[in-house]
Amino acid sequence: MIFKPKHTKDKRDKSKNSLDWKEKNKKYLNQLQKFLDSTDCIEKEEQRNNIIAQMLKCDQILTQIAQSEIQKHKQKMNNE
Repeated sequence: MIFKPKHTKDKRDKSKNSLDWKEKNKKYLNQLQKFLDSTDCIEKEEQRNNIIAQMLKCDQILTQIAQSEIQKHKQKMNNE
């Protein structure tokens, strides 16, 4: 099962470009796959889906923090 955030078309296009750094990172993708594989052993589908959804919420928050820090760094570099 794949969970994808709901975005409008404009936000999705902008978000896709800004998430390339994350989606192309092989270490990140490997660890994400290991997590999802480990949830396969959870027999109760509702519980499995809740765990995956919660992890993806945490991942989204961490991604937003990282993007904010990247933006701050870019602004700092432009001001120097």
